[in-house]
Amino acid sequence: MAELKTHSLFTDFDIELFKAGKHYRLYEKLGSHIISLDGIQGTYFAVWAPSAKQISVIGDFNYWIEGEHLLKVRWDGSGIWEGFIPNVGKGSTYKYKIQSHHNDIKTEKADPFARRCEHPPKTASIVWDEDYEWSDKAWMKSRKKNNALDAPFSVYEVHLGSWKKQIEENRFLSYVELAESLVNYVKEMNFTHVELMPVMEYPYDPSWGYQLTGYFAPTSRFGYPEEFKLLIDKLHQNDIGIILDWVPSHFPEDAHGLGFFDGSHLYEHPDKRKGYHPDWKSLIFNYGRNEVKSFLISNAIFWLDQYHVDGLRVDAVASMLFLDYSRDEGEWEPNQFGGRENLEAIAFMKEMNEAVYSHFPDVQTIAEESTSFPMVSKPTFIGGLGFGMKWMMGWMHDTLQYFAKEPIYRKHHQNDLTFSMTYAFTENFMLPLSHDEVVYGKHSILGRMPGDEWQRFANLRLLYGYMFTHPGTKLLFQGAEFGQSEEWNFENSLDWHLLEYKVHKGIQNLVKDLNTFYRKEKALYEKQFTAEGFEWIDYSNAEDSSLVYIRKGNKPGDDLVIVCNMTPVPRTDYRIGLPKEGKLKEVFNSDLKKYNGTGDYKNKMIQSENIEWQFRKYSAEITIPPLAMIAFKYSK
Repeated sequence: MAELKTHSLFTDFDIELFKAGKHYRLYEKLGSHIISLDGIQGTYFAVWAPSAKQISVIGDFNYWIEGEHLLKVRWDGSGIWEGFIPNVGKGSTYKYKIQSHHNDIKTEKADPFARRCEHPPKTASIVWDEDYEWSDKAWMKSRKKNNALDAPFSVYEVHLGSWKKQIEENRFLSYVELAESLVNYVKEMNFTHVELMPVMEYPYDPSWGYQLTGYFAPTSRFGYPEEFKLLIDKLHQNDIGIILDWVPSHFPEDAHGLGFFDGSHLYEHPDKRKGYHPDWKSLIFNYGRNEVKSFLISNAIFWLDQYHVDGLRVDAVASMLFLDYSRDEGEWEPNQFGGRENLEAIAFMKEMNEAVYSHFPDVQTIAEESTSFPMVSKPTFIGGLGFGMKWMMGWMHDTLQYFAKEPIYRKHHQNDLTFSMTYAFTENFMLPLSHDEVVYGKHSILGRMPGDEWQRFANLRLLYGYMFTHPGTKLLFQGAEFGQSEEWNFENSLDWHLLEYKVHKGIQNLVKDLNTFYRKEKALYEKQFTAEGFEWIDYSNAEDSSLVYIRKGNKPGDDLVIVCNMTPVPRTDYRIGLPKEGKLKEVFNSDLKKYNGTGDYKNKMIQSENIEWQFRKYSAEITIPPLAMIAFKYSK
């Protein structure tokens, strides 16, 4: 039995920060680190396990024998165990064998700070240092502009395992292959950002990555950590940002994971009413424990720092905010003031956002939050949670519900479309048509559209046209951009063969052009989060199921007039009120032949008339195609 040579990467200040919940770069200290000690190459190991009685590092270098390499507990009460093992280096596999003070329970755990994990179903950690020379200096220098709240922000959401597969070999594409095919495709489609569903190591494919065990390791399913860096680097070299799904809300009970780590409730809340998630059968972090806060905030910082990530989309925020989330009466306990808010989780989120934006002011955090909790995307100094953006789940739900109705019934549901504008500027909203909307019997987005084939595709074009001209940033899940027919199945590749058909190719062409249109027209993004950027012309024509509105930029000359016809009836000589006199030019039409529309209803240059209409001094008669969005701009 050998006690390892004493060495530490920790200073007293590190320990103070860790205990205070303020150490935001713990990954530089905890975990395994290849170093040289007294001229001998080896690996320094450090793990937090305050309830441990004894900890052995077991691995392929000692035949997984307990007691061969014992860590030593620090004297300062931090609960950190550490030690140096000579001649252990990159590629060595290991775990921690932890004997607890609690009834001598023994646990065999992967390293919470491992930079690389074995390919599931194997569960060991791997000593690693991902040497990588970045080539994205130009992007990093300019990304403040690209990630700004007054910049176009159109996100392509991707599940790496099912976006596209290597058919002949029936396998995933690797990070290296994705660095070519995915990057080229996203660039061709003119999206500004890619959002990846969780890539941190996870044991169970059907969880889609939302049950993490390796918070600091990109999954080995697709290659090495440095190959994941290559993918990010290639995106940046092509002026595409990357957002990672991040899951600080819960974690699985897998034996090698964080649960019951040192024989005690170390990472999870000890009270099951706060520490166990009934929906996902998973454990919930103890946000009131300072060391856990250091772990989670360090993890957020890690991906931004080490992997040059441009943003984090934070999963399941609502489940963190409320103590009674998905719980019946008697299954939760009110906070100290008698309320249902989880005050510790709220404090954690505020601190996390403050840490992220103070270290990386040019990134964005985005909350997936489905309730009316106030000020999610407002700064913490005025009482907000501090996120940069929030998913607009209400818009998504109401809009999809509306579009699923046969056009003949839509006149009775005009409010489903117009209601979003009553609260559109209370948060910095992102409009999501995400993976959650194309699973579990909900059908694909195309599959929700009513009518015959022509109407279904026209409805989809109209939906996207409305979405891209509605205030807020945009998110589309993979496959939606070409009208995937079937629901998403994480085990299968997208149905790329559908692009052989004109109807699907037309949808793809439309999304590509909408992305270009969104990026080109300043009125669609400069004021996308403020009421100054939007004005109704007509929201009350339920009989015709039409909408007319203005999108505004910083300069009046950039304004757009948007018209949506939610019925399959074309409307000629349709009069709309106008904000001023002048000539209008049609700058977008979702009914064009290239989108597989009719191509029959276009507007030539239109001159305003001095005819009062819809409480406006000027108006004009236009032609609106069936089930279409058209946009006009004043000619200079």
